[in-house]
Amino acid sequence: MATNAEVSKNDGESTINLIRRFSKRVQGAGVINRIRGNRYYLRSKSKLVQRKGALKRIGRREEVTELIKLGKMVETPKRGRRR
Repeated sequence: MATNAEVSKNDGESTINLIRRFSKRVQGAGVINRIRGNRYYLRSKSKLVQRKGALKRIGRREEVTELIKLGKMVETPKRGRRR
């Protein structure tokens, strides 16, 4: 969706006033806010990719708990608030 902000120079108007009027028109149209909103847009992951990630995490967690039980890995303390 393209939004054109067009201004034309009036008689006796300085270029600084023209630029100021143009920037006000662009700001009023919401062009800058829309562009900045899309700047860090991340597409949501598909269900298949989410499931694969979940299965990978579960497998990794099981492997770590097995290694901890065998004594081949040291259990790290959980992060969080101390009570």
